[in-house]
Order: sequence, then structure tokens, then C-alpha cells
Amino acid sequence: MIAPNYNNFVLSGLIVICLALTHLFSGKLRFINIPRSRWLSAAGGVSVAYIFVHILPELSKHQAVLKEVGEGVIPFVEHHVYLIALLGLTVFYGLERIALITRLHRKQVGKGDATSLNVFWLHMVSFSFYNALIGYLLLHREESGIVSLLVFSLAMATHFIVNDYGLREHHQHIYDRVGRWILAAAIIVGWVLGARTQLDEVAIAVLFSFLAGGIVLNVLKEELPQERESRFWAFALGAAGYAALLLVI
Repeated sequence: MIAPNYNNFVLSGLIVICLALTHLFSGKLRFINIPRSRWLSAAGGVSVAYIFVHILPELSKHQAVLKEVGEGVIPFVEHHVYLIALLGLTVFYGLERIALITRLHRKQVGKGDATSLNVFWLHMVSFSFYNALIGYLLLHREESGIVSLLVFSLAMATHFIVNDYGLREHHQHIYDRVGRWILAAAIIVGWVLGARTQLDEVAIAVLFSFLAGGIVLNVLKEELPQERESRFWAFALGAAGYAALLLVI
């Protein structure tokens, strides 16, 4: 893994500010206010394209890194990058189920269609780690270069729009008052940590794999459920368009 050069560093600093602003203002975009709008489905399509065209092949590179390590403290995990991705998917699926069950229970007892405060903070801690990791990877990805940085950033911006919609739906007003600010700050914190520290390739491989599993779950959970009113053609166009872009560059 190559350390970021000055141009990448400056550009990534501008991008991290834009990604933080995405969290702060995605709820104010008019097209997001339409439930499961075609714009939101298109954003999900972009994220899914990035997963299958870029993230999954990159997982195989990280698997090769782990194989070179040899026997470690936890060799079974170190040599199975896809199991770590599965762990990431499972963790975020569990968070989603907790939120859904809590909302249903509170709705049944007349406390409104939102999660409890405890579940809100559980989500904030989890997604803060998630965002901080994305911020860190702005500076420490497997592929260096401005094009790779821009591709990663665009995919993450659309991914944040999808995530914001789901979190706002679960937590209602407290997400707008508090949550979006926490997640915006988390990605900046991750970038600052990336500017001051550099983990070894094994740690990056493990963290990236966990993140990949989380991204898969957080995108697909917003598109697949029947009640979401997704727009298939918008999703398909977003996925096809971004996949074509990734293949061209």
C-alpha cells in the first residue's frame, strides 16, 4: 500500500468535507423527501455497482495479503477475508433487525414509529466506526491515484444518501438533530487519523473486509424489501451506468 502523495492528500481533504456535508444536507434534498424516490434507487444502484465491480475484486487482493502473513495470533480469521466480510454483513444485519423490532414494539404500545434512545446510540456508535473507517480509507486504499480516489468518493457519497434515508426512517427527528452531525464528524475524524497514522496491510485488509460486508448489507436492505417502493429501472440505470464508468476507467 502506497502512502498518499500531496495532491491526493489535499483532494482527499476536500472530499472528506463534501462527504460530511452529504450527511448534513441529504435530508434537505427535495427528491429524497419522496419515499423511495427514483433518485434514491439510482444511488443504491451506484453503490451496488461499486460493490460488485470494485470492492469484491479488491477483497481478493486483501486475501492475498493475509495469506502472506503466515501463522498469526488468530490465523483462521487472518486467512479468510470473506469470513470477515460476512461478519461485517451479519453485524449490520443485526443492527437493522434490532431497529426494526424496537420500532414495531414502540408503535404497538403507542410510543411512535421510531427506535428507542438506546438503539439510536447503538446505531450511532456502529455507524461512526463505519464512517471513520471510510474516512481513513480515503488516504489508505489498496489503489492509489486521483481517479481511484474520485471513484471511491462518489460511490461513498451515494452510499451515505442511502444510509441517511434508512437511519432517518428508524430514528426520526433525533437523527436530524444529533445523529447526522455525529456521522459527519466521524468521517472527518477517520480522515484525520489516516493523516496521522498508517496501519499495516494486514489491519487494513481486515478492516476493509469488514466494511465491505457492511456496505453490501446497508445498500441491499434499502432496495430489496417489498415495502420500500423501490424504482427498479432507476436502480438498474444507476448500477449499469456506474459499472460502465468503472470498467472504462
